[in-house]
Amino acid sequence: MKLSASARENKRYILIGAGDEEDIEKMILDYIGILGWAKAKPIFIEKEGKLILSVNRKELNNVRAAFEICKEKISIIGISGTLKGLERFYRKLPFL
Repeated sequence: MKLSASARENKRYILIGAGDEEDIEKMILDYIGILGWAKAKPIFIEKEGKLILSVNRKELNNVRAAFEICKEKISIIGISGTLKGLERFYRKLPFL
C-alpha cells in the first residue's frame, strides 16, 4: 500500500563535506540522544562518492546544531528538500 502525500514524512537532505558515518552517528547521538535520533530518523545515502544524510524536516535544526557543536568540525556543505536539488547545488560548487 502506498501512503498519500500528506501522510508521508517530509525529509531534508544534508550534503556532508568530510567525515564517516560512525563519527556522524556518534556526534548526533551525543548531542540529541537516543530519543532525538529516533525523531530525526537519519538515513545515510552514498551517491556519486558524496555522503548525504536524510533527516526528518522537524528535527533539522537539532541535527545542524549537533554539527556545529562537534569538536571534529564535520562541515555541512548544503541542505535541500530533494536529492535532485542537492545534486544541482553541489555540481555548481567549484571545489567538489
